[in-house]
Amino acid sequence: MKDQYGRTVDYLRLSVTDLCSYRCQYCMPAEGVRKLRHEDILSVEECVEIAHAASRCGVTKVRITGGEPLVRRGILDICRGIAAIPEVRELCLTTNGALLPELAASLREAGVQRLNISLDTLRPERFRAMTRGGELNQAMDGIAAAERAGFSDLKLNTVLIGGFNDDELGDFLALTMEHPWELRFIELMPMGPCAHWDRGCFLPCRTVLERFPALEPIEARGVALRYRLPAAKGTVGLISPLSHTFCSQCRRIRVTSDGKLKGCLHSQEEIPLRGLHGQALEETIRRGILSKPQEHHLTERSSDTPRNMNQIGG
Repeated sequence: MKDQYGRTVDYLRLSVTDLCSYRCQYCMPAEGVRKLRHEDILSVEECVEIAHAASRCGVTKVRITGGEPLVRRGILDICRGIAAIPEVRELCLTTNGALLPELAASLREAGVQRLNISLDTLRPERFRAMTRGGELNQAMDGIAAAERAGFSDLKLNTVLIGGFNDDELGDFLALTMEHPWELRFIELMPMGPCAHWDRGCFLPCRTVLERFPALEPIEARGVALRYRLPAAKGTVGLISPLSHTFCSQCRRIRVTSDGKLKGCLHSQEEIPLRGLHGQALEETIRRGILSKPQEHHLTERSSDTPRNMNQIGG
């Protein structure tokens, strides 16, 4: 289905929880988040029903997000239900990786085809500080578990933060020499806890190319401009929502774990979906697609959304 600006919208990012086993500094407040009541979040059945309705509106790709989706009770049932929708050709999931040693094989069996794993630093003490208590070995064990379970084309998501991890770019790129992974550097966005951080934290992705001119361009994939080092097994992706706004190419809608449809990550506009079924639910999703904003305004001000990232879905 096309929105009012002619963009084909075929990608749903569905958040199944706002809770997480980490409290990353740019994503959550230090004290964590107030736990929603069980009845305030989408049920397993509602998650699958929304994905079904979205598929009737032209959605062919669904990404399960959080918070951390693997802490959600019933996550495997949600994945099985969505994987069974004939129109959904690609089911993906984004995770911090900590629970993949226990769940990777089951996720694969439940129909998840691709995984994105967050990895903002390769230094244990920095990992512990950024996540407020997480351990780097948990993420690395999760990556290994994903590979053992048969997940290929793994993507590792690294939020590029000046003064925190920009001195590790070479270490991240070295991973692509030995592993068939895609290291994706994502520009830090001024929203939630980091909205008022020092401007030096907000590095453009071209920093990677400036420091490593040996990177050779290859075909883009979605909103990621992609590169490869000579003889590398893996690739590098650059996602630049600030310095290279890709709103004109955006094909996503989002649904929060409490059942609100968002046409843009940074918009304050939300459309309630809970309590709707059948034709009413489908028509409301179509209305959400048609009202999708043309662009965000992050180059002029912080994000307009009142929510933190964990409350929307990464």
